[in-house]
Parts: sequence; C-alpha cells; structure tokens
Amino acid sequence: MRILVLNGSPKGQYSITLQTVNYLMRLCPSHEFEVLHVGQRIRALERDFTPAAEALARADLILFSYPVYTFIAPSQLHRFIELWKASGVRTAGKYATQITTSKHFYDVTAHNYIRDNCFDLELRYIKGLSADMDDLLTKKGRKEARDFFRYVLWAQKTGTYEPYPMPSAPYTPKSATVPEVCGAEKTGDIVIITDASPEDERLISMIERFRAVTPIKTRIFNIREYPFRGGCLGCFHCAVSGECVYTDGFDECLRGDLQTAQAIIYAFTVRDHSMGATFKLYDDRQFCNGHRTVTMGMPMGYLVSGPYSAEKNLGMIVEARAEVGGNFLVGVATDERDPDAEIDRISRNLVYALKHGYTPPQNFYGVGGMKIFRDLIWLMQGMMKADHRFYKAHGQYDFPQKKMGTMLKMYLVGGLLSSPALKKKLGNKMNEGMLMPYKKLFDELDRKQRK
Repeated sequence: MRILVLNGSPKGQYSITLQTVNYLMRLCPSHEFEVLHVGQRIRALERDFTPAAEALARADLILFSYPVYTFIAPSQLHRFIELWKASGVRTAGKYATQITTSKHFYDVTAHNYIRDNCFDLELRYIKGLSADMDDLLTKKGRKEARDFFRYVLWAQKTGTYEPYPMPSAPYTPKSATVPEVCGAEKTGDIVIITDASPEDERLISMIERFRAVTPIKTRIFNIREYPFRGGCLGCFHCAVSGECVYTDGFDECLRGDLQTAQAIIYAFTVRDHSMGATFKLYDDRQFCNGHRTVTMGMPMGYLVSGPYSAEKNLGMIVEARAEVGGNFLVGVATDERDPDAEIDRISRNLVYALKHGYTPPQNFYGVGGMKIFRDLIWLMQGMMKADHRFYKAHGQYDFPQKKMGTMLKMYLVGGLLSSPALKKKLGNKMNEGMLMPYKKLFDELDRKQRK
C-alpha cells in the first residue's frame, strides 16, 4: 500500500509525532511510505502545490501526522488543507487517518477537525491515534502504536471506516442592520479581533452593528493586515523569557495593545470547520504567553458568519477557550437566524460583565484543561520558567496532596462507613454532619440580616 504522510509539524523531520510514523515504517517495510513535510514547506506549497497534488494522487492511504497546537492542528496544516481544497485534486474514496502527540489537552477537538475535513474531501476516515508525547518511549505506547496501525490496515482491507455525517440544515444567512450612532462620546476599550476581508460583507455588517449598539468605545485589530513572519514553530524559544523567536513584534503587540483592552470580541467567518488558517496562525503565535492565563477575568465574545450551529466541534473549542482562560463568554452571535437580536444580547452581557466584574466559575472544560496544564508545568518548570512563575504567583498549583486535613477527614469517614455496627448506630447523623458547615453559614447570614 502507498501511504502518504502529511507531516503538519513546522519542525519537519525533527517532529516528535513523526517518530511514531518512523517506528511504524520500520515495522512495515512491505508498505511504501512517502513523507511530505507540509508544515515546514507551507510557503513553498503556496507558490506551487503541484508536488503535493501529485503525492495525494499516488496515495492509497493518507496519514495526517502533527502535534496538537491550541485545540486543533498547527496553522501550517490548516493552510495546507485550504490549498488542498482549492487545488481541485481528486482524492475522494481514498482512506485517511491521523496520528497526534500532545499532553491530551483537547486532542479530541484536533481529531474532530481533521475528521470533519476528511469528510469534506470525501475521504474514508479511520479513527486516529492520540498519543502522549513520550508514549513511543514506553512499552505500552509502542504496543498501542502497533495495535493502531494493525487496525488501520485491517480497516482499509475490509472497507471499514467512519460513517459520513447526516447533512445539516441549509444555511440561509441573515444580514445585520447597522443603526445610526448618536449620543455621548464613548469611553472604555473593547478590541475586536478579526480576519475580515472586503468580501466578508455579512461579517463586516455584524461588526459595525456591534460597534454602533455598544456604549463602550471599540477598536478593530485585523490580523489579516498584520505582517506575521510565519506561524508558531514550536521551538520553545519563548519558554524562559516569553520572547518569540520571530522579530515581527507580535509578542509586544499582543501584550501591549490587545491584552490591555477591557474585553475582546472575535469576529470571523467559518472556514473548514474552524476559524480559518489566518486566525489559527494568530492563535498559535500566542504561545509566546506559554500556558499562562494572562487574560483571566476579561469578558470575551464572538461574532460569527457561517453555519455555526452545525459546527459542534468549533462550538466546543469556543467554549473551552473561554473556560480554560478564566473568561466570561458573553455569547456567540451568528448570522443564521436573528443577528441583530444576538448582537444586542452580547453587547448587554458585555456591559454587565464589565460593570460588575462578573466571571463565572469554570466548568469541566476549564477545570480539566487547567489540571493538565498544572501537572505539565510542574514537571517542566525547569524549562518553562515563565509559566512556572505565573502558576506559583496565581495559586494554580492546587494539588490535592496539599489538602492533608481533608484527606484525614476522609480516612475517618471511610473507617466509620466500613463498620456496619457504627453505620447503623449513626443512622442519619452522617448526613446531618455533612450539612453542619452549611448550617453554620446560614446561621451567620441570618444573624447579619436580623441586625
């Protein structure tokens, strides 16, 4: 079988993910592997996509290999998928799968993104392998890689692949209306980050309505116009100092111009089941902040043009980004139903959040994601020094091992519950005991109210 490996890592042959592919290549010499370093060579492929088109045409199986960057794949692989779709090369009916390495921070959304784009390209998608960065160096990890590839070969031979999704409801966009602006001069600072081009007329009208109805001063930062030198290289140059290896000034712009605002509104058109390659480049380059939640407490909202309600994976990313970052997601307004009402609702929520400093507690997306980061930074504190200092300063090393009092109480409760005689004697007193701290709280509140 001819297997084309699309290496989406900007590190090329030095990719950690690619080492799993190299391992499988050595175990399966009867198959023909061809590696295309699409992440490293994306600028060359933008100029001439012919080598990639020819390789895609030759392949029986297409294997995406990449590290997970900020919820999805690196921006370079996003761009490659854009070029692939625009090229018109026919790959329908071919088989495809993926291998990723990460610390399992939202690897599920990365895999869903590739899967959904495989469906667009009419590929026969086989569920991929999500590995930890160090898995290949363990006996268990190597077995999982072998088992995965054996399954892929079996699936390709037997015609087994993931079912194509049911078609979603037709997308019938509605245009937002822009009221005249009147009244007192606005104060404050809300930054609207967008990649809108002149062709994105509906998105632009949504932005203009938001600016008109929001009683706080707004400004626009169009990332399409920023002179990025390139996407994140995963080089960890910023791990100690927080300074990016690129000299295009984006790290200073991010910290001095964007993150100093009171709130951020993202405005984009749905592209390839994501915010698009340009926005992904912007997201990836924020790695100069490492894993630090530097905007926590800042409200955040979205203006979206496109069939957002059909993009469940993108919706998960939008919510999870706010939850992990400790931001209040004031809402997502789309042009699918009633953009005017949705934009107005976002504006009201945003004004309330800024006036009252409202930030809700994190849900599973935020708590689970931060626990992964907490453990990662603790282990890698010698290299990720900026992250380590931030986590220490903000009390984010909340390991359960530090809560010795609670652990001792649980031993006591466990001892009581393991004795049937004591359990019977206590009766309902156990439940009453659990409610005692709450009773104390309410008694204190009642006393204050009586005064």
